[in-house]
Amino acid sequence: MVGVGQRLWRRSAWVGLALYALALGAGLGLASADWATRGGYPFGGVAVGAWTIWPRAGATSADPYTRAVNARRGEIPLAVGEGLLMTAATDDAGRGLDAACTYSITGATPPARVWTLTVSGRGDPDPARPPMREGFTATEILRELDGRFAVTLGPEAEPGNWLPSPRETGPLRLALRLYDTPVAASAGSLDRDAVPAITRLRCRT
Repeated sequence: MVGVGQRLWRRSAWVGLALYALALGAGLGLASADWATRGGYPFGGVAVGAWTIWPRAGATSADPYTRAVNARRGEIPLAVGEGLLMTAATDDAGRGLDAACTYSITGATPPARVWTLTVSGRGDPDPARPPMREGFTATEILRELDGRFAVTLGPEAEPGNWLPSPRETGPLRLALRLYDTPVAASAGSLDRDAVPAITRLRCRT
């Protein structure tokens, strides 16, 4: 009886250990998948200044993580022949964009039939904040005589092209979408002067 009891105890211990390992693996797998798809695309970006270009985000051959990010966001990405997506989560100095700070976004965009510049905060929007402008398009933005533009992103109203922060504090992400652009097939050849500069002006204390 003692031998039978020991064998049963050992078997139950092995079963418990196996179940624990399966539960731990499933938990780690779900947590890593959630982390990998919570922010931006994890792979395939081309860095140009503070911006990261995603030339394959809407390709049919996109990696599984990219497709999972698109599904989680509920977005239909630009196909390779339709346009190009560029995102920025830092300024030109490498500091993360913060809703409590004010930034100047200046310069020009790569050639495109039309483009949009939008801002979003990572996480759920603040329900107490009234609806405000989320971006600009190429057809409505105020420009300089040479065609260049300057956008001020910040929590307080500014003259000219003001893009309000979507929340009081917290990280931000900019998205620049170029539609019908000839640089979609040669994104890696863009230089720093071809994309807008992002400069931090001040922050709330």
